Amino acid sequence: MTFCTTCALPSLTQFASPQLVEAIVEGGHDRADDPAWETSGAATVEDYALWCGHLCGLTCLRMALGPNAPSLFDLRDGALKYGAYTVDAEGDIHGLIYAPFAEYACGELGLDATVHRTLTTDEIAGLLDTGRTVMASVHYGIRRPERPAPGRGGHLVLLTARDGDRFHFHNPSGISPETRCAELPLATFETFFAGRGVSLGPGQRAALPGQSRRD
Repeated sequence: MTFCTTCALPSLTQFASPQLVEAIVEGGHDRADDPAWETSGAATVEDYALWCGHLCGLTCLRMALGPNAPSLFDLRDGALKYGAYTVDAEGDIHGLIYAPFAEYACGELGLDATVHRTLTTDEIAGLLDTGRTVMASVHYGIRRPERPAPGRGGHLVLLTARDGDRFHFHNPSGISPETRCAELPLATFETFFAGRGVSLGPGQRAALPGQSRRD
């Protein structure tokens, strides 16, 4: 397990082999051809291949929990019981759904998880300053911040710290060490940010202002 030198939290990817992330997310590499799939906690390689692309949010949760966190698929199983993901009749996976996710994080993992249906970058800065981490909805294109943002939302990253107007965050689908533990100016981050998320801190309470939309 690799730890971030800025915030000391683990740097994890939603795919079992970090060196394959770029090939999987940009090159069409078969997720089932991941030699480390068993380390995810999945029961079968088919289950791993089906779900790993949907588990950015639970990878953020796993990083926030620290080095003793449950496996990714143990978290998946728990989140499913709370309805944080749903699977429709065609087998399509929907989620992460914020409110039941927050209920799971509180009820089973002892976190104070607060759903932010609307969230500004200034509010993120304030949350980070109080010691919370923030799962923020961004476009997956944030892994290539040198390019114009192609949209906002659909992917989750974990903000862990800030230095003035620069945000430090962990990206579960980062394609290199530098994009997995990344730092961007607030103004650049904002071009990818969808204005919603979930903040996490120690405690036994989850604030659930109604079921929020997905990523």
